[in-house]
Amino acid sequence: MDQTIEQQIKAIEDEIFKTQKNKATEHHIGRLKAKIARLRVEADKRKAASGGRGKGFSVKKHGDASVGIVGFPSIGKSTLLNQLTAASSKVGDYDFTTLETIPGMMKYKGAEIQLLDLPGLISGASQGRGRGREVLSAVRSVDLLLFMVDAESLEQLTVIEQELNKAGLRLNQRPPDVITRKRGFGGIMVNTTTPLTHLSELTVKSIASEFVINAEITVRQDINEDQLIDSFAQNRVYLPALVVINKSDMAPPEAVRSAMQRIRVKGYDVVSISARTRAGLEELQEKVFLHLRLIRVFMKPVGKKADFERPLILREGQTVADACRKIHRDFQRSFRYATVWGHSARHAGQKVGLEHVLQDGDVLTLVIAK
Repeated sequence: MDQTIEQQIKAIEDEIFKTQKNKATEHHIGRLKAKIARLRVEADKRKAASGGRGKGFSVKKHGDASVGIVGFPSIGKSTLLNQLTAASSKVGDYDFTTLETIPGMMKYKGAEIQLLDLPGLISGASQGRGRGREVLSAVRSVDLLLFMVDAESLEQLTVIEQELNKAGLRLNQRPPDVITRKRGFGGIMVNTTTPLTHLSELTVKSIASEFVINAEITVRQDINEDQLIDSFAQNRVYLPALVVINKSDMAPPEAVRSAMQRIRVKGYDVVSISARTRAGLEELQEKVFLHLRLIRVFMKPVGKKADFERPLILREGQTVADACRKIHRDFQRSFRYATVWGHSARHAGQKVGLEHVLQDGDVLTLVIAK
C-alpha cells in the first residue's frame, strides 16, 4: 500500500480509537470508517495500475470450480492437497514450505475441482507480511475457501478472519441489500423499506458522502455501518468458507469436539480430519461439493440411454441455457427444446425451454435444429 495512504489510515484509526462512542458520535465514527474503506479502495487501484503483484501466484482456473486452502504455515495444507489430488506439493515441518500457489485437481462425483495450496497466512498478511498480499489476491478468485486450523490453536482462525476482512473478503455473507442511484443534483436522499436498528439517517448520509455526492440510496435490509460501507466499496468479494480441523489424530478427542462446537458458534460448517492418515477425507470431499453448490445433470442423447458415468456439472440455480453453453457455444442458437426427467420436472419427460432451472440428478435431452 502507498506509504502516504498508510499514514492517513493510521491517523484515522487513531482518531476512531480516541473518539468516545455514543449516539452523538456514531455518524462521525461511521464517516471515519468509510474514509478508511475509500482509501483502501484507492490504494488497491494504484497497486493494480502499477502492476505491483508477487510472482508465482497466477494460476489459471481449470475444472468445474476452484477451492483455496488457507491456514497458518505448517498446518498440513500440502499434505491434504497431495492426498486429495495428483499434485506434488512439498511437505515439511517448518514454516513457509510452500512459497507459491500449488494447484491440484480433485475428482469427486464426476466433478473436477481445482484445489490450490496457498502459502501460509500469518498476522499482518493484509499489509504484505509473509507475501500476504499475493496470497490474498489469489484467494479473491476462488469459489470456496477452506480454512485449515489446529484444534488446540483456534486463535489462528481469528487471525486469518481479520486479515481476510481487512483485504475486503467477506465470508459466508451476502452483499447488503442497498441500491444506490447516482443523480446529477439534489444531495443525498435516503429511503428505507425496513426499520433500521443499527443506523440513523444521519449516519447513512455521513457514510455515503465519502463515496457519492448526489444519490438516492434505498436500504432494504437492517444493516450495520460496516455493511453499509461494504455496499459502497468496490473491492469486496463474498465467498463461502468451510473450516477443517487437521491433525485430529494428534489432539485429545475432547479438544476436537470443543473446537468444532466453538467454530460452529462462529457460523461455519466444520469437519475434523487427519490429512496424514486420510481420516475424515470422504466427509470433507462431500462438504466441499455441497458448499460449492454443484449439481450433476446426466445427458441422454435422443433415442439413446442416459450417460450416468460422466455427468455435466453445473451450479444450483443454473438452467438449460447454461447446460447448452457448457456443452458447446453454438448449442443455444440451434436449440429447439429439451426434455427433462428428475426433481426439476413436473412429470417424467417434461418438455422445457432454455429458462428451465435444473436440479441435481436430472436427466436431460437437448433437441437441436439440424
